[in-house]
Amino acid sequence: MKSVSSFVKKQVKDFVKNKDLFFLSLPGLLLIIVFAYLPMFGLIIAFKDFRYDLGFIGSPWVGLKNFEFLFKTQFAWRITKNTLVNNFLFYSIGLVVQVGFALILYELTRKAVKLYQTVMFFPHFLSWVVVSYVVIGILDMDSGFANGILKALGMEPIFWYNEPKYWTVILVLSYLWKTTGYWAVIYYAALLGIDNQYYEAAALDGATRLQQIRHISIPFLIPLICIVLILNIGQIFRADFGLFYQVTRNSSALYKVTDVIDTFVYRNAFLDIGMGAATGFYQSVVGLILVLAANKAVKMINSENALF
Repeated sequence: MKSVSSFVKKQVKDFVKNKDLFFLSLPGLLLIIVFAYLPMFGLIIAFKDFRYDLGFIGSPWVGLKNFEFLFKTQFAWRITKNTLVNNFLFYSIGLVVQVGFALILYELTRKAVKLYQTVMFFPHFLSWVVVSYVVIGILDMDSGFANGILKALGMEPIFWYNEPKYWTVILVLSYLWKTTGYWAVIYYAALLGIDNQYYEAAALDGATRLQQIRHISIPFLIPLICIVLILNIGQIFRADFGLFYQVTRNSSALYKVTDVIDTFVYRNAFLDIGMGAATGFYQSVVGLILVLAANKAVKMINSENALF
């Protein structure tokens, strides 16, 4: 009892001391509670045969039956593989491209940076629906830019939305075009925090720009890269629904490489909402495990770069 009372007194004392910071963070805390923690009650749907007329509590309990639909279906391996492979390509290639563009921006003059930042950042504000029409304008069978070039070269046009073999590259390019500007600006902001004295000292020692990037810029970016990497690993089981559904126009001919967990759930959730909830629960649990594992691995290498 004594230890409990001392703990309570300490918490009250800390609250009084930092009450201004607490009230400043209160709107953010309320937002997290309302939109992140309260909806967790809905996880119960994953274990029930949900019926709208009976509600959360009244719907019959079915245990793990909803999970069987995902794991026993013949498409389970395909959607899992596509989700993992595509996200791995997005995050690995994206990291290299984003850091590369950030380093290029850092080498430009401040006036030029403003122009390039605006041009690169603009696609981030476009929805995947808009991006899908840009892709259609390039890949349309009759009037697309790509087939126009092929016809001019005397080659046969390609029905892109019926050819799965091209879409791994197309999806990666679409992802890079939309997200590179956003992440490049974040890495660029981190580079601005580096003291110029490091570069001046390196220049006096005869280091070239590439050597300065290798031994100064990239090492300073490593902590941020590790945090982003950990968060991305946690999301590797969650695909960007808009990218895989809108950009591909939900073409069934492309499911071999574009059908992921999220699009599969979307097509089936209208028939069984419990199955959709079960899959979302499964994705969240796996994501949490991956975040903890990735953070542990980073901590073993360098504890200062770990997220927590």
